[in-house]
Amino acid sequence: MSDVGLGRRLRRRLARYLPRTLRGRFVLIMIVGVLGAQLSSYAIWTAQARSSQLKQIDELSNNVAYSVASTVRFFRSLPYEYRHIVLDQLRDMGGTRFFVSINDHRIPIRDIGDGPAKTLVVNNFQRVLESELGVREALVEFSYPEDLRLLNNEVLLRDLPPRWGHYSLLLDPLEPPILVVQLQLEPESWLYVATLLPVPDLFNEHAWLSEDRLFAAVIVLLAVIGLSLLGIRSVTRPLARLARAARQLGDDLDTPPLPERGPRETLDTTQAFNRMQERIRQQVEERERLFSAISHDLKTPITRMRLRAEMLDDEIQRERFCAALDELDLLVKGALASVKGLDLHENIERIDPCRVLNDLADELRLHNGKVSIEGEAAPLAVKPLAFKRCLGNLLENAIFYGRRAEVVLVDDEQNLTITIRDHGPGIPDAQCQRVFEPFVRLEPSRSRHTGGSGLGLGIARHIVRAHGGELMLGNHPDGGLVVTLEFPHQ
Repeated sequence: MSDVGLGRRLRRRLARYLPRTLRGRFVLIMIVGVLGAQLSSYAIWTAQARSSQLKQIDELSNNVAYSVASTVRFFRSLPYEYRHIVLDQLRDMGGTRFFVSINDHRIPIRDIGDGPAKTLVVNNFQRVLESELGVREALVEFSYPEDLRLLNNEVLLRDLPPRWGHYSLLLDPLEPPILVVQLQLEPESWLYVATLLPVPDLFNEHAWLSEDRLFAAVIVLLAVIGLSLLGIRSVTRPLARLARAARQLGDDLDTPPLPERGPRETLDTTQAFNRMQERIRQQVEERERLFSAISHDLKTPITRMRLRAEMLDDEIQRERFCAALDELDLLVKGALASVKGLDLHENIERIDPCRVLNDLADELRLHNGKVSIEGEAAPLAVKPLAFKRCLGNLLENAIFYGRRAEVVLVDDEQNLTITIRDHGPGIPDAQCQRVFEPFVRLEPSRSRHTGGSGLGLGIARHIVRAHGGELMLGNHPDGGLVVTLEFPHQ
């Protein structure tokens, strides 16, 4: 698979999960941007904080390590029988930062912690003890206060009597980990030193993700989203208004122009739309005036030519001239009918479709046309004359080609569907779109007296689309043409 094809597939898959509205996409961009900025800033801040903390731990652990080395050196220098006396005096005095004891075995410690901070502390202690005392086997471990055991009988730290001066290791409620160093002085003699490294969150790698910071991040995110929604709404509102006006433009060219205000881009777009609407309106009016003028001006010479043709002595020539003039007159009338059919400058009213169909059916029955109507429909908001002209053209076609028409109305919450079926020859499927073009007739005689002007279907579809609906053609399985009209409820 090529990179281009893969990129297209990824874009299509991504488009499925994107919001459909411009407002939704703006909000998504703001959310992603704010979250990305916060995460990036927290990542940078965390890296700097951890680097600063490691420097602090390095300096502090070195100082404590030298203090521990001095303590070990002091106890090494004491005779064995004096060591416990000194320890008792230290406990009675209190206030020391170390808890020191001499045990006959190494006390097991439940070692905790991990990561670069602990590695740095352990390495510093081992390096200092080796350089100062030559000790390579010192054990450097960390323990929670509640798990720490002391003395030969491994008493828990919290169980020792207060006079023993061990409370410097307890900082309730923080409970930081306690550093324990054990090294062997002589056989069956282990020096035990416990102390605290006053560094907050020593082993907490996720301390930056605290509840306070999360709360602040959520507040910032909500504030940005709220302000963004207000700003985006004010920006996208003119675009939504422009979209509605564009949809209504096909139905009514006489809608008032949009108010020209807002940001420069929106203002320029609105001004361009208003100019476009005005130019389209002027062009339509100019076309109507042109067609009306041409048709009107042609009537007078046609009438004069008809009078002169009637005065011809040759009967054959007279009939030919009259037939040609009749065809020309039909074309003129068709042009006028086209202009009138496309002229939808009338107010929208709520009318009863069944009543309009019944009136048209009564008119056609006077000319031996058979029309049957089934179904009911609620009042429909349309332009009355255009709506009647549309149905009249379709029923006349059905009667002319199929002798009878069957009309069925189906009304639901969204649309009114009107189906008109005749019993004529139908239309080849390949020609179903071509018959909507002006002056196109499929009647094989090519006579306009029998085949019409070829404007009725085009006018009807224009009227339906001007009301936001659609007109479709199809052939019935048992013969005849089926015209389906869909009018949306407004």
